Amino acid sequence: MNTAILLIGGNLGDPRLSLEKAVQLIGEKAGQVTKKSALYQTAPWGVTDQPDYLNQGLEVQTELDAPALLQCLLEIERNIGRVRQEKWGSRVIDIDMIFFNADVISLPELKIPHPRMQLRNFVLKPLEEIIPGFIHPVLQQTISQLLAVSPDKLPAYKL
Repeated sequence: MNTAILLIGGNLGDPRLSLEKAVQLIGEKAGQVTKKSALYQTAPWGVTDQPDYLNQGLEVQTELDAPALLQCLLEIERNIGRVRQEKWGSRVIDIDMIFFNADVISLPELKIPHPRMQLRNFVLKPLEEIIPGFIHPVLQQTISQLLAVSPDKLPAYKL
């Protein structure tokens, strides 16, 4: 059994409903959702002229390997209505794989740990809630330590 740490988010349509649907479909198609953070309202990162996001961290127990899980998550995004247009643009749903066990994976379509997660409070805040002591396999710091030194000044409000 593998442990995947995911971050889900969205800012178009009804983000709460999209996140609930994502959690449901992940549980049905990818594996058991064993931990969920609260929802966090976060300012947009990258392209700032868009609505705030709702984000949530998830821990999932899965029998899938990382590439198969990625394909499953992309299919779930499509089922919910994700259309990829603008990088960092508004979206109905986004499902990012942040960690997969303590693996370091570098494939053209998949980089684990997520290469910019330590720079983004909208990732770190929800993950600190569910895996505060998890040690980043490359940076060798816990999620709590990474959050304490995060250069990101954008707010992430727990709802």
